[in-house]
Amino acid sequence: MAVAMQPLSREAPVRAAPPPIIEVAGLRKSYGRTAAVQDVSFAVSEGEIFGILGPNGAGKTTTVECVSGLRARDGGDVSVLGLDPQQDRDQLREVVGVQLQEGSMRPMLKVWELVHLFASFYRNPRDEAELIETLGLTPKRNSYYRSLSGGQKQRLSVALALIGNPKIAILDELTTGLDPQARRETWGLIEQVRDGNVTILLVTHFMDEAERLCDRVALIDGGHVIALDTPTRLAEREGGGNHMRFRPSGPFDDTLLTRLPNVAAVDHQGSRVVVSGTGDLISVVIHALGCAGVQVDEVQLESATLEDAFVRLTRHALADGRSGQS
Repeated sequence: MAVAMQPLSREAPVRAAPPPIIEVAGLRKSYGRTAAVQDVSFAVSEGEIFGILGPNGAGKTTTVECVSGLRARDGGDVSVLGLDPQQDRDQLREVVGVQLQEGSMRPMLKVWELVHLFASFYRNPRDEAELIETLGLTPKRNSYYRSLSGGQKQRLSVALALIGNPKIAILDELTTGLDPQARRETWGLIEQVRDGNVTILLVTHFMDEAERLCDRVALIDGGHVIALDTPTRLAEREGGGNHMRFRPSGPFDDTLLTRLPNVAAVDHQGSRVVVSGTGDLISVVIHALGCAGVQVDEVQLESATLEDAFVRLTRHALADGRSGQS
């Protein structure tokens, strides 16, 4: 009896998404009667640069200190690579590197001495000379800490966070106080770290920094996560959308545009028209008007930014009675 053979499927098997390597659920932390973190939840996937954003005093640093095991939480659950930061601090220290906002170094220690000292804290540290070279500190390896520029001190901070060969690096306000050139150099350094297979939890209050670096961001205000998404989607969804300004060749019925799914509003400002919406506004607006015999000129596009989104979101949070805590 012949048996019919079924052709083998050429489709690749469906693979489940890898579990997050950082999971935070309902995190709470208070200092006396002051609630610094009231209800923070997020998850970070391997290989991400995940941003924790917010104004000063929003609870960002407290959140990452609880994640790294530097501070005990009052409530909620935290898991980092399957470890509990409070119960498994020694194990966590071997796989998580931390650059603290308020870190301080002995001014009369040299760069190589600091790197060597921190390397002694770990069982399997990275090669010291190679790390110093990778972070562009070789010319300063014999310089005292006090003589380093702000950008060089930040590079050294990153080196000390990476010397233990961690799988996760927590970088807290890394570019605060740096001049624009040093900030951009530091951004390149962060991308270089991620390319070395290190997942990054980045704390910042600079929106342009988050837009440049982060795959996803959690916006925190008053100890709460008020939004979580990619910078682009947050800017588009919460920042008021994009605005296309142009001068039409003649009058037209607004419904030509308002019926389009991309268009949220049409506003006439003298001889100019402002169309607000999302997506590729220019293409859909020009096409719709062109079909009606209307040409457009002097086209300008203003895109919403993450900063726009944050301002709108934090205003809503304040209206709800939330205020930032230290």
